[in-house]
Amino acid sequence: MYKAAQLFGHRTMFTFAQHKIKGVAVIQKKNVLDLNDFTADLRDNIREFFGRKVSLKLVSVSHIDSSNGSAKLSENALLQNWISTEEGLITGQTTYSIEFDCDSNFGTPGAFFIANSHADEFFLNSLSLQVPGHGNVHFDCNSWVYPASAYNRDRVFFCNRSYLPANTPHPLKELRNEELRSLRGEYDGMAETERKEWDRVYDYDFYNDLGEPDKGAYLSRPVLGGSQHFPYPRRGRTGRPPTKTDPATESRLPLHETLDIYVPRDERFGHLKLSDFLANALKSIVQLLIPELKSLFHSDANEFDSFEDIMKLYSDGIKLPDNPILQAAKKFIPLELIKQFLTTDGGKLLKFPLPQVIATDEFAWRKDEEFARQMLAGADPAIIQRLQSFPPKSKLDPEMYGPQISSITASHIEKNLDGLTVEQALEDNKLFILDHHDVFMPYVNRINTQSTKIYASRTILFLKKDGTLKPVAIELSLPPSDQSQESVRKVFTPAGEGVEGALWQLAKAYVVINDSGYHQLISHWLKTHAVTEPFIIATNRQLSVMHPIHKLLSPHFRDTMNINATGRQILINAEGVLESTVFPGKYALEMSSVVYKDWRFDEQGLPADLLKRGMAVSDESMPNGLKLMIEDYPYAVDGLEIWFAIDSWVKEYLSLYYQNDDAVKSDKELQAWWSEIKNVGHGDKKDETWWYSMETVEEVGKALTAIIWVASALHAAVNFGQYPYGGYMPNRPALSRRFIPEEGSQEFSEMVENPELFLLRTISNRFQATLGIALIEILSRHSTDEVYLGQRATSEWIDDERVIEAFERFVKNLKDIERNITQRNQDPNLKNRSGPAQVPYTLLYPNTSDMAHKGGLTGKGIPNSVSI
Repeated sequence: MYKAAQLFGHRTMFTFAQHKIKGVAVIQKKNVLDLNDFTADLRDNIREFFGRKVSLKLVSVSHIDSSNGSAKLSENALLQNWISTEEGLITGQTTYSIEFDCDSNFGTPGAFFIANSHADEFFLNSLSLQVPGHGNVHFDCNSWVYPASAYNRDRVFFCNRSYLPANTPHPLKELRNEELRSLRGEYDGMAETERKEWDRVYDYDFYNDLGEPDKGAYLSRPVLGGSQHFPYPRRGRTGRPPTKTDPATESRLPLHETLDIYVPRDERFGHLKLSDFLANALKSIVQLLIPELKSLFHSDANEFDSFEDIMKLYSDGIKLPDNPILQAAKKFIPLELIKQFLTTDGGKLLKFPLPQVIATDEFAWRKDEEFARQMLAGADPAIIQRLQSFPPKSKLDPEMYGPQISSITASHIEKNLDGLTVEQALEDNKLFILDHHDVFMPYVNRINTQSTKIYASRTILFLKKDGTLKPVAIELSLPPSDQSQESVRKVFTPAGEGVEGALWQLAKAYVVINDSGYHQLISHWLKTHAVTEPFIIATNRQLSVMHPIHKLLSPHFRDTMNINATGRQILINAEGVLESTVFPGKYALEMSSVVYKDWRFDEQGLPADLLKRGMAVSDESMPNGLKLMIEDYPYAVDGLEIWFAIDSWVKEYLSLYYQNDDAVKSDKELQAWWSEIKNVGHGDKKDETWWYSMETVEEVGKALTAIIWVASALHAAVNFGQYPYGGYMPNRPALSRRFIPEEGSQEFSEMVENPELFLLRTISNRFQATLGIALIEILSRHSTDEVYLGQRATSEWIDDERVIEAFERFVKNLKDIERNITQRNQDPNLKNRSGPAQVPYTLLYPNTSDMAHKGGLTGKGIPNSVSI
């Protein structure tokens, strides 16, 4: 145990001859990274002048101090020339020289302590040392260092070499354990306190901070997690006090303090990421101008009158009047971050870029082929299933939700099966289904008590000879209700013109509305963001930064806790943006909890998912042992190449550290990590039998490959296509405001008279569409500091040539995949690669080769992590 006073309060007396170790520390000062604090450097310079400096001590990796049995330490050393050193070429980075006096038999440094006696924190990028007789020793730090008074333990950093716990050099073992205990908050009761900005504590909590019952019952939301009724993954704990009305609900921060919501300091956005996020958020007016937009879109102006009216969002924009909200926003967001928000004449416009889906053909989205293609290569391509029995059958209670057997019959679809019978089409694996029936049916009546009106849908599709799909029937269902004791089931079949054509377009819109809601709540939020956070928390609590698995996974966890915390504050909270733009409204997160009941970690890998959905079958004659049921399935084709590249990299990496299964079983940190994931992080699933036992190298590899896949490729596939496809609202409406009209009604007459206007009056209105488009524009943008799959934030991320060589092979595989994707997109025989809308499928293009980091709405690139 090493106290700051012990380390930095006196000079250690050495009996051996001295030698010097010279080094360079790379630091970014607070005044450079903090958007509003421009006086931090002055305060630190004053402290420097009066001798309050930054002190470091080295820890030997190989020698023990015989006088106390602890690791041998260097003498105290100070960063030199803090006041006079100028910033370097890389924005904000400054290099400082440092010189350590060491015992001549000190050996190689394996760690160092640091104490900041300044008034403000700084970001420590790295420390590089030239050690006589040993060469260069590098410490990749990437951490905020606050004044020493903020910590009850000394900050320690370890060198870039990885060790399993049993192989840790003896002088570093206790430091390794102490650092983990500190991150778990085990010292001085930190586990029970409200978190402060400088804390580094990782702990778990339920999703109990979504509602605000103190403001009224309408803002109450159930606690997600910790119950059989509402199971959920855990989130990072903030320790805020409970609300007065409901002790089970945690109080929330005011909206203007959103950026201050607690996550461990090193999990927060970096400078460039934060700049991009704030600029895009202001440009898109998410949250900041919701009241203003509502008043702007008064009842007479809150509707789109034509598709041309919608197109004005991209050509003319929306003129925003001066208002106090915008002026307040400018006060805490620097002008340089909002320059793209202002037009050249100074007028304030809410103007959106043209989405890809309408960039080439404004009406291609209406075609049945494009409607079906987006199930294979659109914003959510991981839901479609092969239909293996006909008619489809529900698993729900028929007493509550109506007949289990679908009302779609053979006569409905056989006219569109190119001469095949239903039985022949099933046998030939040519029938597929987009099934949103059982997920939504239990909530339909509750959802429809709000302003939205939805159905539970089933869509059956047929695989044509050219490899494309065509929809052959849509079923829209309502359960029995107080108004009707009978369930409602309507079946629609393809039609191009007249009344039937108008009804078919409406039916497709209801299907897409279901798909949009499922996509945002389940495919995107639950299955990437929410399920990943427990792995991040457990990794930091149970795996030392020296553990090879921590080193492997940490790039895939960057920014996730921060974006999730921000999401809880402004997106998925009661009456947040998501509830305002997606049809389930206040039931949104509750519904995702119900779906989580069926979540299985062992099914999150792509091969397992494809097999489960019947989109692939096992076939040992195929290169990867799988045969796709639709050969031109862009998400699956590209995804499998990515999956097996990750799998190969993970297996090779593990082989460098685990020589056999016994090494896995004896790895105490690994076993504690996995136990905590099962029993705490995903604690509502702790009794499931499908969890890996984590006793073999193979099981470790399966788990790690799945974690990396979900955090990188799966998230990219379901996130960055949102604006290219959903940025044009009619292509992916997120809610509906009325039901299919009944023949003979006034609404039916309105539909017949003007089908286009009726559709626009049914789906999202102007305010809802504008807010939704603003949200997905932010979510779909790559940041300028994006680190893509196959890239690392620094070149010296690990000190092991074997690992570097294996990683270079992984990079080569990814660049080969980039070429493969480019070639497939140029193949005219692969019609699903771009479709009628001519949007090439690039969502799983790794972008490993891109070092320009321009960011933006590129529609391609797999970031390492769930970072937006």
